Amino acid sequence: MTTFTADLPEGRVWRYGWMFGAIWLIYLIYPLNEILSLESVPARVFGIVVILGFGVVFTSTFWRFRNGHRRGHPLPTSQAWIALGVMVALTFAMSALVGTTGFGATVYIAVLAMMTLPVRQAWALVAAMVVIVEAAPRFVDSWEPDNFFAFQLLISAAAAWGITQVFQRNHELAVARQQLADLAIVAERERMSRDVHDILGHSLTVITVKSELAGRLIEIDPARAAVEIAELETLARQALADVRSTVGGMRQVDIGSELASARTALTAAGIDADLPDDADVVPLRHRELFGWVIREAVTNVVRHSSARHCRVTLTASSISIVDDGVGPADKDSGGNGLRGLGERVAAAGGALTIARVPTGGFRVEVHGE
Repeated sequence: MTTFTADLPEGRVWRYGWMFGAIWLIYLIYPLNEILSLESVPARVFGIVVILGFGVVFTSTFWRFRNGHRRGHPLPTSQAWIALGVMVALTFAMSALVGTTGFGATVYIAVLAMMTLPVRQAWALVAAMVVIVEAAPRFVDSWEPDNFFAFQLLISAAAAWGITQVFQRNHELAVARQQLADLAIVAERERMSRDVHDILGHSLTVITVKSELAGRLIEIDPARAAVEIAELETLARQALADVRSTVGGMRQVDIGSELASARTALTAAGIDADLPDDADVVPLRHRELFGWVIREAVTNVVRHSSARHCRVTLTASSISIVDDGVGPADKDSGGNGLRGLGERVAAAGGALTIARVPTGGFRVEVHGE
């Protein structure tokens, strides 16, 4: 009954949704014709009032069910039972006037029950109505038994139950899609914050080290200090560009460029850098991940290790960064950087190892998938 509203704007559905329930009341024309053919004027008036009341209750309940379902606020079962009870009473009143022709209204009751009541309660009500429409004509002499009404009830109830199940599955699917969208937003925010942390952490560490070096050189070697200050400007501009490209989703990290940045950072910090001359041995699928590993590990070496030597070893499936400093107090104290690195490696299907080495330094090692 509700498939016709799929393309209507929500405001129009809210105002005119009742029409999609009222249109089905056309089948009440059969008992209405019987009522209009009654000889008694009061009986005709009463019958018309009964049919109008039945239509109003059915339409309003259907409308409330439909709009409540769309907004995630289903019609309370108690209110559904009140509406169904009124419709049952009005159906009996119609039947008292026109006989078994009034039983046609039970189809509306069965459909509405399936949509608004729990399944067991709905089927119980349908079963009770089947018994009534089958048994009542056999106890009232002027009524003629007609098995067609029982068949209509069962078929209509089954169809309404199927439609209701489709509505429920569609609603659950919509909720699941919304939850997935929310999770995707959260994941993207976490990724963005991790990228910004890693980029700024590395860049600001290098800038800090170089500014300290420039400060020491400004009196003893002004020319060298000027070079360092010029490089500081370049590094600051590059960091700004990296942040902008990260926010724009265009940031690409590659192990080749990160090796060059690592050499600059280690040299500025006075740490002997033992780095590969190139990264051609690393396949394309690992280049970005290994680039992030170098960026974060070298940043930690410059910040925390007090090392004099740092060695980076590359293979086609692994990368290892080892220093001879003191490193963090333990492998879990590396802050957000190491936690973010662990998340990156896990997302790429790799394995991260963080441990001390026998010589007293610190080792960060990643094996790709």
